[in-house]
Amino acid sequence: MSKTKSGFTYLIAAIAAISGLLFGFDIAVINGALIFIRQQFALSEVGTEVATSALLFGCIGGACLAGWLSDRFGRKRVLSSAALLFGASAIAAALPKNILEFEIARIAGGVAVGIASMLAPLYIAEAAPTRLRGRLVASNQLAIVIGILLAYAINWRLSFAGANGWRWMFAIAAIPSVALFAGLFFVPESPRWLVEQGRIDEARDVLAAIEGPADAERVLREVEVSALAGAAPIRDLFRKQMRRPLVVAVGLAILQQLVGINTVLFYGSVIFQQTIFPNSASSALAANITLGGVNLIATLLSMAVIDRMGRRPLLLWSAGLMALCHFTMAWAFRAPQAHVSAVLGAMLLCVAAFAFGLGPGVWVLMAEIFPTRLRGRAMSIANVALWSASLLLTGTFLTIAKHYGISGAFVVYGGICVFTVVFIAALAPETSGLSLEQIEQLWEPNVPDC
Repeated sequence: MSKTKSGFTYLIAAIAAISGLLFGFDIAVINGALIFIRQQFALSEVGTEVATSALLFGCIGGACLAGWLSDRFGRKRVLSSAALLFGASAIAAALPKNILEFEIARIAGGVAVGIASMLAPLYIAEAAPTRLRGRLVASNQLAIVIGILLAYAINWRLSFAGANGWRWMFAIAAIPSVALFAGLFFVPESPRWLVEQGRIDEARDVLAAIEGPADAERVLREVEVSALAGAAPIRDLFRKQMRRPLVVAVGLAILQQLVGINTVLFYGSVIFQQTIFPNSASSALAANITLGGVNLIATLLSMAVIDRMGRRPLLLWSAGLMALCHFTMAWAFRAPQAHVSAVLGAMLLCVAAFAFGLGPGVWVLMAEIFPTRLRGRAMSIANVALWSASLLLTGTFLTIAKHYGISGAFVVYGGICVFTVVFIAALAPETSGLSLEQIEQLWEPNVPDC
């Protein structure tokens, strides 16, 4: 692949991944803002869980809508709409007079996150050459991680800005929202979606820009063969041939959340303040920045090896190491006074393990394993499962920690990590090095290969 074609492909991934940055920023900004919101609105544990989880209610709705909307109107157009919603919700979350207004704004932001979480990796996967697909889809996870780190850094800086500093934490997200909306004018629609719509000449032009003229014809023939069956009804997802990919996608989506990573992403500042830095909100937020930096480094390492090492090994090592970290944190929190070094070390290693495997790997597999004619709606189902699991985790963590201690909560998450290892070993396929059409033949071997 020439540098010109590679550059165009990376441009597509970079612009689409801005939605990932917004996704990461929106889910992580509550981490630091929560300390101040709890004080300003006098929230109980349950009230704090509701305020934190409001975004996730919207994520479920956005994930429900994204598949149908993207199949009908195209990946690019729906991402543009999500960009506008990101910006509007960011401003609204910065201006509430009461907690209800804040929660409504966060629900609207969650709809944008739910759409982006499904469409960005799907769009990148459909526009990426086979040999770069894993790395480019993982670039969306990199953008999510950068968004998380950016939120942590801004939260820490604005923690010195007084009682209303938290409002600026949310408002700043309007800036990348504008960048995403503007950037989408400079990238094409998904070539596979164009073929589904019968717009063959447009698809050929896009593939020529991505693959080069010679390879474009070969890839176009493969995509056309895959699209011959037309848009499949949703019931086709539940046929015998689709049972395994559906179980894998939905199972991994749920387990990616239930392994407990969001307890760190959403409640890290609260955990740090209650157990390690009881007298300093700024110190708790500074510790979050360290977690965000580790998250970023591990994600970069994952991107470097995911197409060479493969999806399955990364997922297995990730889940196994996270189990060890959770059990270590459970032990550290059982002491009358938490072992500070053990807690910090285990948290850092846990975040690194997730970012190296389960973080990017699950999104990559979800974007790869379904046929084109079912991909949008199938990913919607998987994303609804993912955000529902995230809502369950986020909406119960403080309650579980109150009744059984933080130690008990991490024992549960460690056990789920062990089950995740078994699930991956038994069911997850290896898709590295295969085109999307070749992956389809794993489930439907009678589809001809061009």
